[in-house]
Amino acid sequence: MSSVVVLGAQWGDEGKGKIVDYLAQKADAVVRYSGGSNAGHTVVVNNINYKLRLLPSGVLFNDKVNVLGNGVVINPGVVLAEIAGMKEKGIDCSNLVISDRAHVVLPYHQRLDELQEEALGNHK
Repeated sequence: MSSVVVLGAQWGDEGKGKIVDYLAQKADAVVRYSGGSNAGHTVVVNNINYKLRLLPSGVLFNDKVNVLGNGVVINPGVVLAEIAGMKEKGIDCSNLVISDRAHVVLPYHQRLDELQEEALGNHK
């Protein structure tokens, strides 16, 4: 059994999504192991744009297991909206598995972050 890992080194738009989409064609599983919904990538298939923020690119293949792993930071509202958007475009997301150890960001986390930034004032 072999594995392929796509690892970014520049924390930006370096084409990871396109590479994962290409490699997913021959994979049994596509696992996202880190990151959150603060960025994403677009995959175009048959002239349809799929904007992915949390879901692995393999979700576009109905025969792949897709995993949001332990190191992924999941905003439930974002992941649910993304799944709904995929369903609207005819993509079945029943092949998605979310680790019970993934990190979860809730609205109060975001509000605490805003308040901490406000409290710093000009000393951000």
